Amino acid sequence: MTTLSPARLVELEAFLVELNRASAAHILQLFRSDHGLRDKGGAAGFDPVTEADVGAEKIMRRLIQAYHPDHGVIGEEMGEDRPDAEFVWVLDPVDGTRAFVAGLPTWCTLIGLRYQGRPVLGSIAQPYLGEIYLGHAGGSRMVSPDGEQPLKVRPCPLLTNAVIATTDPEGLFDGAELGAWTQVRAAARIARTGCDAYAFARVAAGTMDLVVEAGLKAWDIDAAIPVIEGAGGVVTNWRGGPVGAHGGQVAVAGDRACLEEALVALKRSAK
Repeated sequence: MTTLSPARLVELEAFLVELNRASAAHILQLFRSDHGLRDKGGAAGFDPVTEADVGAEKIMRRLIQAYHPDHGVIGEEMGEDRPDAEFVWVLDPVDGTRAFVAGLPTWCTLIGLRYQGRPVLGSIAQPYLGEIYLGHAGGSRMVSPDGEQPLKVRPCPLLTNAVIATTDPEGLFDGAELGAWTQVRAAARIARTGCDAYAFARVAAGTMDLVVEAGLKAWDIDAAIPVIEGAGGVVTNWRGGPVGAHGGQVAVAGDRACLEEALVALKRSAK
């Protein structure tokens, strides 16, 4: 695998910021407003989608087609287009649609870029708060109306001192996974639920220490990997290995020692 030059990364990151701004302009018009909620789950159970999700992905796809027509796209709402291209954008316009519908500002826009099959650039944005967390191998930073600041995970070698999170343990974990989470939760100092991808951002920013999730899709995690790693953190599956191209069981940590403690429980339920 060849590496991207720093100049190329700067160019692509600028485009990533533009994708965030264009999608945010659409999404924010619908937040805490008439967002057009509907169910796309069918027999699989209620799976909410809004006009914010669909409209923002259309906007981003149009921009990618206009400025990078040779790039592929994988999106939550509109599927795959050339997923084996050298560059592939992985889009989740509104991660945390349930929070969005409830009017809670914990949803995020996730945009990742794969290069030769590997996530190399990503952003976690919370447009209502005006925050964009950006990351790549050269480092991570947050862009907000107050300016820019570098992102750095904090040291937390002991799980007993950790602030941890997951989205919905009863709704997303199966029986064995729920047991593993319960064990990790029992050891940790503080646990929060319902944060969706915003918890990933706060690990990168050094206010949280560990996020445990299962059943993720590529668009749920690809964008976060460069942000976490660029801030000095680590992202693995529940066995401690690399996250696969299709997501699955994921652990995100600021301190590898804390992660290793959690993996003692998680490995028992790893798939």
